[in-house]
Amino acid sequence: MELTADCLREKLLRGLEAEHVEVEDTTRSRCATSFRVLVVSAKFEGKPLLQRHRLVNECLAKELQCIHAFEQKTLTPEQWRRECRK
Repeated sequence: MELTADCLREKLLRGLEAEHVEVEDTTRSRCATSFRVLVVSAKFEGKPLLQRHRLVNECLAKELQCIHAFEQKTLTPEQWRRECRK
């Protein structure tokens, strides 16, 4: 399976109906084994951090089998707007 930041971004946008997704390949050699993601979705409303991360992990279940390091930040649209104002 070929993993790219764009592939992960599209899957998260569709799977979580996200309004904003950022995906960064953090692998030193850019060989797609380590990623950092930011996902903004209304599906996170009222959910604690663990449940949000589980939603992301479920969305990327197949891809996570090939990823060695995965860092995620999950925000609701309101949290994202507040962060952008800082």
